[in-house]
Amino acid sequence: MRVDPPAPRWLLQSALSGAVWPAVPAPGAATALAILHQLEQAQWLAPEVLAECQLQQLTLVLNHAWSTTAWYQSRWAGRFDPAAPLTPEAVAELPLLSRRDLQENFEALRSTDCPPPHGPQQQRATSGSTGAPVRFLTTGLTTLYWNVLTLRDHLWHRRDLGRKLAVVRRESELSGAANWGPATAGLVTTGPTVAHSIRTDADRLLDWLADEQPGYLSTYPSLVRELARTSIVRGVRLNGLVEVRTLAESLGPDVRELCREAWGVELKDVYSASETGYLALQCPDHEHYHVQSESMLVEVLDDAGRPCAAGEVGRVVVTTLHNFAMPLIRYDIGDYAEVGPPCPCGRGLPVLRRILGRVRNMLVTADGKRYWPSFGTLKLMDQLPIRQHQFVQTAVRQIEARIVTDAPLSAEQEALLTGRVLSQLPPGVGLKIVYRDSIGRSASGKFEDFVSELPAMP
Repeated sequence: MRVDPPAPRWLLQSALSGAVWPAVPAPGAATALAILHQLEQAQWLAPEVLAECQLQQLTLVLNHAWSTTAWYQSRWAGRFDPAAPLTPEAVAELPLLSRRDLQENFEALRSTDCPPPHGPQQQRATSGSTGAPVRFLTTGLTTLYWNVLTLRDHLWHRRDLGRKLAVVRRESELSGAANWGPATAGLVTTGPTVAHSIRTDADRLLDWLADEQPGYLSTYPSLVRELARTSIVRGVRLNGLVEVRTLAESLGPDVRELCREAWGVELKDVYSASETGYLALQCPDHEHYHVQSESMLVEVLDDAGRPCAAGEVGRVVVTTLHNFAMPLIRYDIGDYAEVGPPCPCGRGLPVLRRILGRVRNMLVTADGKRYWPSFGTLKLMDQLPIRQHQFVQTAVRQIEARIVTDAPLSAEQEALLTGRVLSQLPPGVGLKIVYRDSIGRSASGKFEDFVSELPAMP
């Protein structure tokens, strides 16, 4: 039987003078710890027991949505009976809520009677990285669950909260502080947070990280790739770095390897969405993800709307379990993921093997098939003086390799790049190399390795 090493000790903050240890947490912190304790027990439940618990909470959410939300009253007419016992089959009969539905029906989707004990409501909006931002509502309760699942992520990966955290994100998300953030503030004593805008070149960011010497780095996968490659080229080691935590983008297969090569550390990824919160966290023992079933129901459906089996890829459909201000029921979030088999770690939480991204990140072939391309360029980039690259499908039979270099590639180098990329593409697809001065990030600060500019397919 494997025995885990002890996790670093968390220094809980006491709200009562004269009682430093054991600490007496403030009421809000005590509530978070109580939920975290329940999550620590729930993760080991058998899948069928987890499903039963989920169905109890789902019954409350669906009945609330039916009785207080105009959108669901209209869309579910003849499909939903609040007096009947809820079953998984009945849930599967409910229509999907699309991103466009959420964009165009904000008022109809908001509840007319959110329970006051759920705390203050806040209107938020997604970053709109795909050009289509959406508005949604949160409550004090949904924020509480977001914070508790952040604590779970820290606990799973045995983070030493006393170290410095470096955050590189878009400007609106930056805030240097004496604490790691809302999840730990007022609950656990942590090291400081230092923050920097992502709209800075990799060399300057690497210099900043080398000066700050953080224990943990939190940012987007695409920036980690740039930083790691720059670090390898320059021979800069980030001494003291313990772990890299990524979020907000699909994680390419090369980024973990680059982290190990550049800094000798592991990468831990999270899968979340602004509208819903955490969908899945990386397993403490493996590189796949565990769905956060205590917070939401996640379905992965094939093109016929059937649940995908292990090894199959499908659309991610999410139902939030605690948002009574704007219930999102069977929300087609626009992502694709691959279902994984039960995890050897023993947790009953469902497994997602890979998060593949959105439709706009899929290559479309002439016969209408779609897949996520992998160009195998990790080692190739070490051989070519390419500082930045992005592949864009501009036509069914045409891919552009948009690259940033200090000087144009030689004919031999262009042939090497073309041959490598074409070897990973279906027959009949051509490659055009296009030189750019820079390749910018989206308004949200995200960067996509592959983008299809073709019209969306059904």
